[in-house]
Amino acid sequence: MRYLKGTRDSGICFGGEDARVLGYTDSDYAGDMDKRSSTSGYVFLFSGGAVSWRSRLQDFTAMSTTEAEYIAASEASKEAVWLARLVADLGISTEILTLHCDSQSAIMLAKNPVFHAKTKHIGVKYHYVRDVLEDKCMQLVKVHTDDSPADLLTKGLPSEQLAHCRQALMGVG
Repeated sequence: MRYLKGTRDSGICFGGEDARVLGYTDSDYAGDMDKRSSTSGYVFLFSGGAVSWRSRLQDFTAMSTTEAEYIAASEASKEAVWLARLVADLGISTEILTLHCDSQSAIMLAKNPVFHAKTKHIGVKYHYVRDVLEDKCMQLVKVHTDDSPADLLTKGLPSEQLAHCRQALMGVG
């Protein structure tokens, strides 16, 4: 309640000449103390302000940090494709949508659709991100965890990092 009271004068600002969709995805690995499930989070910005976000426990128990990040990227890629189509239907021409991920190994796993014995157990539904990348509907790029506002959706943050993420989501700074 203190957070809500302290931010009642805050809002999301849209504007500027950069009318494009940017996405950020993140996960924590086995953060749920009861089930050892990971949390996926993503946020999409359009013209500088947040337009879509989600934070949710993963249905699938990830066996590694890479796997948890890969699952989060796959879930985010579904939203990315939908947002790209929405923006196109509104007649706004944009470049290819960019999804930022802070895990280089998850990015490499998504970009390399070759069979891997260590990832054989990952559900087929999570390989959707590979199809999206192959069809060039989206690009998946590395972002430093400190620069990802999706961090806010997957774990508790120190107040300074929380303020940084909040500003990024509101289109400030």
